[in-house]
Amino acid sequence: MFRWLVDNYRTFLWAFALAVAVWISSVTSADPDQTRTLAAPVPIEIIGQSSNLVFSNTLPKEVDVTLRAPSSVWKLIEDNPAIVRAILDVSGLSSGDHSLDLQIQVDARPVQIVSVSPKTVDFALEPLITKSMDIDLRIAGEVAIGYQVGEVDLEPLTVVVSGAQSQVEKVSRTRVSIDLNRIRENYDQSLKVEVLDERGQVVNGVTVSPETVHVVLPVSQQGGYRDVAVKVTTLGRVASGYRLTDISVSPPVVTIYSTDPEIVNSLPGVLETQPLDLQNAQDDITTRLKLSLPAGISIIGEQTVFVQAGVSPIESSVTISSERIEIIGLEKDLNVQISPTNVDIILSGPLPLLDTLTRQSVRVTVDLTGLTEGIYQLSPSVEVLVANVVAESILPNTIEISLTPLDVNTPTPTAKP
Repeated sequence: MFRWLVDNYRTFLWAFALAVAVWISSVTSADPDQTRTLAAPVPIEIIGQSSNLVFSNTLPKEVDVTLRAPSSVWKLIEDNPAIVRAILDVSGLSSGDHSLDLQIQVDARPVQIVSVSPKTVDFALEPLITKSMDIDLRIAGEVAIGYQVGEVDLEPLTVVVSGAQSQVEKVSRTRVSIDLNRIRENYDQSLKVEVLDERGQVVNGVTVSPETVHVVLPVSQQGGYRDVAVKVTTLGRVASGYRLTDISVSPPVVTIYSTDPEIVNSLPGVLETQPLDLQNAQDDITTRLKLSLPAGISIIGEQTVFVQAGVSPIESSVTISSERIEIIGLEKDLNVQISPTNVDIILSGPLPLLDTLTRQSVRVTVDLTGLTEGIYQLSPSVEVLVANVVAESILPNTIEISLTPLDVNTPTPTAKP
């Protein structure tokens, strides 16, 4: 047996190689290889980073990966993209500049990595340092006239700035900013901390703990000053058929002052305007009015208020009964019979306009253009000759039209005069 193997080993090897080739060919034809780029970029994972080192530059977050693999492996990757990983291993590296190739791992076989973009990552590692800093408060604007601010309260008073040494060393101060913007009440907000260099520019790439500071600034009214509401007084009534829709005043609150605080405090909290004349008004009114001030009282700022009054016609409806229907478009060789010959029309619009309507203001027609002999059910059309008045409905809204051959003894219907 052994001698037979020795004498025939070449034949045996050729047979084995041929069998393997046949097997590979059959597998490949059933599960062909494909070269494709992953549909979604692969996120970069960083491992081995020392706790006292940080990246001082921005790293790419993901890479494009092209693979060659059988269709069955591609199906696995599509079902679970996490099979493919891109790893940046910084284990054992010290501070300084570095350049490393990304490690692509695919938890499936067989796979060939065709290309990675970017393949190499350039980065710098720096010592992680922290710095505790007091918070500066920047106040912009002023409170409303007659108000004053108290002592500000910050919580906390200091923050910790951390990051790469080169960035933290740029930080010269931390700050929060508030804008009083003529406020009349206490300021109570949590504000984001700004990290600034010596030129007042924001320093990026560092973290602040905590990120926000709670700021409380008491605001109180000075003696002799008081905020009071404005009430618009009116005189007369709008025109008949019109209504007053609204009255607005700006500002709705004014600040008053007196050298005697007791006079200010004795007021009811409301100041009236001089009368707004509405007599026979038919349009919106826009004007400025003075305030009726008690003796010893003055207004801080603008001495008049802006007043707007809305005046609109009263909407109503009216019914025009037994309006005759006008026939148009009747062929010359046809006779027409309609039933009914008159309709009722409900119109809506401003009451002053409805009061002016006459029968000549409305036209009801039925268009028979193109119709031949027969019986039809048609809806009349209504034309209102007064603007802003509309036809809401027609009663009845369908009439019967009977068209017959014209009898020489039957007079031809004429249009409504």
